[in-house]
Amino acid sequence: MSAPSVSVSPPPSPSSPSPATTPVAPAANAGYALLILTLINLVNYLDRYIVAVALPGIQQEFGINDTQSGLLGTMFIVVFMLASPLGGFLGDRYPRKFLVAGGVLLWSLATGASGLATSFIALLVARAVIGIGEAGYGAVAPSIISDLYPRDRRTRMLALFYIAIPVGAAAGYGLGGWLTQKYSWHVAFFAGGVPGLILGAMAFFMPEPKRGAMDGPDAEVKLPFMVGLKGLGRNAAFWAVTAGYTLMTFSIGGLGFWMPTYLVRERAMSADSSGFLFGAITAVAGLLGTVAGGWLGDKLDRKREGGGLWMSGIGLLLAAPCMYLAVHLKDVGPTFAAIGAAQFLIFLNSGPINAAIVNCVPPAFRAFAMGLNVLCIHLLGDAISPTLIGNIADASNLRTAIAVNALPVLLGGLALLVGARLFRDAVPRERATA
Repeated sequence: MSAPSVSVSPPPSPSSPSPATTPVAPAANAGYALLILTLINLVNYLDRYIVAVALPGIQQEFGINDTQSGLLGTMFIVVFMLASPLGGFLGDRYPRKFLVAGGVLLWSLATGASGLATSFIALLVARAVIGIGEAGYGAVAPSIISDLYPRDRRTRMLALFYIAIPVGAAAGYGLGGWLTQKYSWHVAFFAGGVPGLILGAMAFFMPEPKRGAMDGPDAEVKLPFMVGLKGLGRNAAFWAVTAGYTLMTFSIGGLGFWMPTYLVRERAMSADSSGFLFGAITAVAGLLGTVAGGWLGDKLDRKREGGGLWMSGIGLLLAAPCMYLAVHLKDVGPTFAAIGAAQFLIFLNSGPINAAIVNCVPPAFRAFAMGLNVLCIHLLGDAISPTLIGNIADASNLRTAIAVNALPVLLGGLALLVGARLFRDAVPRERATA
């Protein structure tokens, strides 16, 4: 029987693993760590999307146009993506729970400081500091989870972790819209910073799993940086998944930033109503899509390598026309239905895409690979999409700008289908047919 590849870990067979070769972390410790990381991820996205629903009030107070407003999203993402590879590099070498805890405390303080901003420049600086804090967390959290759960459960566990994205975004839209309407956008940022301070303190008490604990005795847990970097450069599956992820991120980043403003401007909804309804749809569709994607991804991966990625590609191909229809339907009801369908199909990908990334690189290089992935998906994704959409909206209208967003989703689906094939080809034939 051949030894497992270091680039793609094999799915465990019911007949072959033994406690010695497939260690299992204590359920209580794994569950506590997963709970803390998921709650932190929820607060992470709550902080990100408060600014989207508070944007009309910010524009009015500072007198900024749509292009300048887009910079609030772009500034955060640029700093976040540039700092993420460094966070991943440190995460492969030092205790990851300390990076998580420190990052959460930093970004939570910066979120509260956003509410103190008295100028557009001050608010931009606060958003930049939030990006630094989140970089210390985002690159290492998936690698922690991959060391807490065996590969045949990894997609589901990562899906649970990424449930926080739609729920946190919904909380940001809903809480931010309500507090902005009732009090001010300043108060919305104050409230957003409190939960992270509590969770950051709790993160110090998380377990720190051994790297590669769930990948068998042959897993590479120590790897010189340049050796790992050269291997990652030749990893076609990693780059195909990253390309699809980047195209998807470009589109949904722009959509999430501008959709509440579109509903206020083009559909004459109030800021609190648009934030609440869009947030509720995001929460329900995202929750259902993420859970379904985690369950189906594990099921399809057991049938064939790359099965979860194949499902993700099909989901994006189907989401693209839904996004286009959302801004061309006249009635608000069908518009929200199309938005919900698009979000369900997009959130199918949360578990499978991230599981594919951690599964196709050695344990010793996972945090850096995640950090590099973060850099790529944001550098060419949502770091530029809010500002580009703002530019298109200034030149034409916001409806046209959002409609254009369907094209990257379509191309992203095609890239993930290619990634599924490359991922499957990277696995030895005897393993793929076992």
